[in-house]
Order: sequence, then C-alpha cells, then structure tokens
Amino acid sequence: MTTIQMIIIVCPLVFFAAFIDAIAGGGGLISLPAYLFTGMPTHLAYGSNKFSGCMGSFFSSYRFLKSGVVHLKVAIISAFFALIGSYLGAQLVLILSDYFLKISMTILLPIIAVILLFKKNKQEDVNVVNLLSKRKTIFLSSIIGFLIGAYDGFFGPGTGTFLILGYTTFMGFDYRTACGNARIVNLASNFAALIAYVFAGKVMYVVAIPAAFCSITGYWLGSGLAIKKGSKYIKPLMVCVMMVLFLKIIIDLLG
Repeated sequence: MTTIQMIIIVCPLVFFAAFIDAIAGGGGLISLPAYLFTGMPTHLAYGSNKFSGCMGSFFSSYRFLKSGVVHLKVAIISAFFALIGSYLGAQLVLILSDYFLKISMTILLPIIAVILLFKKNKQEDVNVVNLLSKRKTIFLSSIIGFLIGAYDGFFGPGTGTFLILGYTTFMGFDYRTACGNARIVNLASNFAALIAYVFAGKVMYVVAIPAAFCSITGYWLGSGLAIKKGSKYIKPLMVCVMMVLFLKIIIDLLG
C-alpha cells in the first residue's frame, strides 16, 4: 500500500476516533486498527498512533483547561499514580496472561453499560466533589489513577471511559469535569509511552504527521461538544464505547 493510500485510510478514521475520545474515551478502538489496516508493522502502528493521539490530546486538554472544567489537583495526582500503575501493569503483562481479565470484562462491561444508561441523577451536571474531605479527595484521586493506569498498562482499550466513570461514580464529578480530568491523565500516560516509541524509531512520520492534524481537529471539536453539552452526549457515547470494547474482547477470545 502506498503512503498516499495509507494517509487516505488513516486520516478520516483518526479524526473520528479523536472526536469520540475527547467526549467519552475509547478512541484507540478506532485509530489503532486504522493504522494496522494499512499493513503497517505493528510497532510502527502503535508508535504512529501514539504520536497522532498525543498531539490531538494535548490540544483537547488545553481546551478543557481553558474552559475551567478540569480539577487540576485531582488530575495531577491521578496522572502521577497512573504512570506508576501503568508501569506495573505493563510488567504484569510479562508474567500473566490477559485471558482472565478479558473474561472478567465480558461480564462487567454489559452490567456497567446498563447501569450507566439507566442511571437517573439530577446532579449529573453538577460538581459535588467539594463535599469530600481533602484526605478523601487525594486518596480517591490516587486510587483511580493507579488502578486505571494499571489497567491501561496491562490491557488498555477504554481507559478514558473508565477514568470518566471513576470520577463521576466515586468522586461526584460532573461529566464535563470528569472528561477534562481524564484528558489530562491520558495525556500524561500517552506522552510517556510516546517518548519510548520516538527514541526507538517506531513512528512513521509521513503518515503520523498528517494524521496528527486530523487528530487535533477531532479532539478540538469533540472537547467543545463535551464542554457545551455535558452528560447529554457523554453518557450515551460512553455506553457505545463500552459495547464496542465488549465486542472486541469477545472477538479476541473467540480468535
């Protein structure tokens, strides 16, 4: 496949993935397969995907920060512990099979999706995190960052979605702020991985750079929609992302 053909295939899918990821997470379920579909070697696909994703995620994070819908203290604490969790999760991959995790996810994902879809909460667009004590806020930020970071390092897909779910369910964040926090945490963990790919020479820049511009556009538009509409769009898209992830895991298990 020629470079032009690769760009034609990858760019629109990366734009769509970034748009979805900015709102509800799970964009990697679209963007990474797009790179792999071109026949690009796996490591180059992973590195190129991280490059375009990080570029877009940076601008999305900036837009959330500028709009004031990021709890910076919580996001930074979670990001720090997510890096630790991600490292340990990646190490765990070396000694354990992900089979049992996939089995667990096939049970949990549909249950979480149904609860999320039918959950009625009049306060879902109102932040109540300030009702938590300082100590509990730090503790929960650390735990969410560490556990979901470990999941990201061990398995990966849907990390942003689970961060949003953790922030809204256990800390009382509204969906917009939870989404903004998730963007900061994801940016930190993805940037760390990107550095490793760049130094290893595993980024195909001729494809990744055009895709990065599409990623930036998708993230910018998606984050704008999330900021303006909140749970109206975030919740349904989160359910869709979880169902796609569920199908992916089933296909992987059957394969």
